[in-house]
Amino acid sequence: MQSLVYTQPNEVQLQERAEPTMADGEVLLRIEAAGICGSDMHAYHGHDPRRKPGLVLGHEFAATVLQSATPLWHVGQRVTGNPLITCGRCDYCLQGRDNLCVNRTMVGMSRPGAFAQQMSIPGQCLIALPDTLDTVAGALTEPAATALHAINLSMRALARPLPECRVLVIGGGAIGMLSALLLKNYGVAQLQVAEVNALRRASLERHASCVPFDPREHAVPEGEFEFVIDAVGSVVTRQSAIAAVAPGGVVMHIGLQDWASEIDMRKLTLAEITLLGTYTYSMADLRATVAALARGAFGDLSWVERRSLADGAQAFDDLHQGRTASAKVVLEPTH
Repeated sequence: MQSLVYTQPNEVQLQERAEPTMADGEVLLRIEAAGICGSDMHAYHGHDPRRKPGLVLGHEFAATVLQSATPLWHVGQRVTGNPLITCGRCDYCLQGRDNLCVNRTMVGMSRPGAFAQQMSIPGQCLIALPDTLDTVAGALTEPAATALHAINLSMRALARPLPECRVLVIGGGAIGMLSALLLKNYGVAQLQVAEVNALRRASLERHASCVPFDPREHAVPEGEFEFVIDAVGSVVTRQSAIAAVAPGGVVMHIGLQDWASEIDMRKLTLAEITLLGTYTYSMADLRATVAALARGAFGDLSWVERRSLADGAQAFDDLHQGRTASAKVVLEPTH
């Protein structure tokens, strides 16, 4: 089968690989669409030691069941899924916080991912897609659930209802775009997005009806926002997020571009800032996101770019070079 393989830093190649095998309780999927995530780009750049050359990346997918070794699913069902494979036994799984499972593995990291014509996965990870939901929209479930989980988690810490807040999103990539779209759906009227890519700023203005600006030309306002989302996670954006948040406000850190870095702990303390981290989503979040996508909570998704799997190497390079306006490129294998 055709597979897009990470071969070395800044290189992926279309290769022929053997079809995957199924263990008990697993299903074999025909991949219909798979999105390129920021973490795939992180691996592509050679910055993720967990993802090693020779790996098929990809964990955002919509698919059709080809074979099933579990009574949970039957041939022909349309599905998306949770790429986190959890144990179901640890305290976090039993609490419904399965994203924190201490024994988790992941497709596209510890086993072959979705940038291929086929992929196997445990049946417990799958979620049915409604017939009304487009396949490409279904492939956005995973990143959209990341935004939903982060925003819902933040709302527990905000002093005032979210629609009343002045909100800043730093980064207009997929998570930033999806966060902006969901924030608008939740009723946020005062929303700004900081994004350095001019093509993405134009896309944000058109599709998310927000006020994008280039933080290199216009400094991020200090102390003005009750809620700040850092969807980049670089040294600079972490510092900007802490500077931008108002006293008593909330900073949600999603992005993972850089590893450890310093932040202004003095302001965090004296201004009673709540700093939250988030990791992916729970199965409940994924199911809620499928429903949200189906009712149009994330808009019409016309900003998403569709390409063939065979064009995957070019797609990675275009994202690397900043040549595409779209915050999300979805690859579609031919069958």
